[in-house]
Amino acid sequence: MAYDGRVLRRALQRFEEDRQERDKRFQERRESIFRRQPRLRQIDAELRATTSRIISSALRRGTDPLPVLEVLRDENLSLQEEKRALLEKMGLPQDCLEDKPACALCGDTGYRGGEMCRCLRNYYAREQRKELSRMLDLAGQSFETFSLDWYSPEILPGLGISARKNMERNYQECKQYAESFAAPGSGNLLLTGPPGLGKTFLSAAIAREVSGDGWSVVYDTATHIFQRFEDRKFGREEGEEAEGDVTRVLTCDLLILDDLGTEMTTAFVQSALYQMINSRLMERRSTILSTNLKVAELGGRYGAQTASRIEGEYQILTFFGQDIRVLRKERR
Repeated sequence: MAYDGRVLRRALQRFEEDRQERDKRFQERRESIFRRQPRLRQIDAELRATTSRIISSALRRGTDPLPVLEVLRDENLSLQEEKRALLEKMGLPQDCLEDKPACALCGDTGYRGGEMCRCLRNYYAREQRKELSRMLDLAGQSFETFSLDWYSPEILPGLGISARKNMERNYQECKQYAESFAAPGSGNLLLTGPPGLGKTFLSAAIAREVSGDGWSVVYDTATHIFQRFEDRKFGREEGEEAEGDVTRVLTCDLLILDDLGTEMTTAFVQSALYQMINSRLMERRSTILSTNLKVAELGGRYGAQTASRIEGEYQILTFFGQDIRVLRKERR
């Protein structure tokens, strides 16, 4: 699983802020209990001192530590019993003075067995959701809120299928893709068709589902991504930041490139697109391309080599019907 460095840094910052806030609340709660019953503060200090004496005695050489250890153990047990009785009298749980981690799996370190713990992955998923929400309506665009009512049930001449039936198939393919996503090797999609037919909506639904499972997802427009490639290439002022953005594009688990074909197509753009597509295919990183172009137009726009890679390695989902934005306006 690949992690977006920028998103991960924010997740780690939130993770640490929350950990410090929990520690602050625990210390305040602990002090409040000690003020109510000062003897508990004394017991706490004595228990720590007893523990240190036990360790020192166990490490001491030249004498038999067992008699000393037994005495210290009895002292410890006596203090524990007094502490238990005082807490019970105050109506407090026995572990209220213990600083317990929020995550029992990693002890609030964020990592377990060399891997990121699920508690930190949850922080990562939330921060990634915020990142994606800057460009997508993740709250409103989901598989649950998608409606086929905007697509006509009439069979189209020459196609033998209605826009609604075709869209139902596209919906199921996208939903299955998102639910079974397990990079690497989850495959690639090409969403092609005129604007206003749900390509961005289903892209957002996929991004929502996949990012929610902890996979790194980058969603951006073709125009902006190619601009970042240029910034890196030609060493502009923001070149260092652009380097990070290009790295995110090339290494994320799922890249969703929207509005392919709306950018000014140059030799540089053709080269950047081929590099992006080819490197991600070689590393088995999944990509979704969304375009208003027809499949037959890709070769003329980006070159036969790029078109061949797309047609050979991508599942093609064609969208057709009436522009939903226009239909919404008409139905108001």
